[in-house]
Amino acid sequence: MLSTCPTEEEAAKLARALVEARVAACVTMVPGARSVYRWQGTIESSAECLLIIKSSRPLFEPLRMALEKAHAYEVPELLALPVVEGSPNYMNWLEGQLGA
Repeated sequence: MLSTCPTEEEAAKLARALVEARVAACVTMVPGARSVYRWQGTIESSAECLLIIKSSRPLFEPLRMALEKAHAYEVPELLALPVVEGSPNYMNWLEGQLGA
């Protein structure tokens, strides 16, 4: 899953909260992203920190709820992407870190 945060500090806070809640096995933070988007009729550009959230489809709703509760954005991004394949050892580790 993908999300963005306005600062690295918020990204770190969210990443830790998601992993502690066991709705994410790992969150990779990629600082230095820049987004261009339309918000309330105006084209905006802002620096962001990209979050790559490793989780599972059954945990999408609990993860979404946790993210939206703690996020600074009025409309936080959360996009789920399909995993076509993964190394068996990593996929086993990932599943073992998640609740439910």
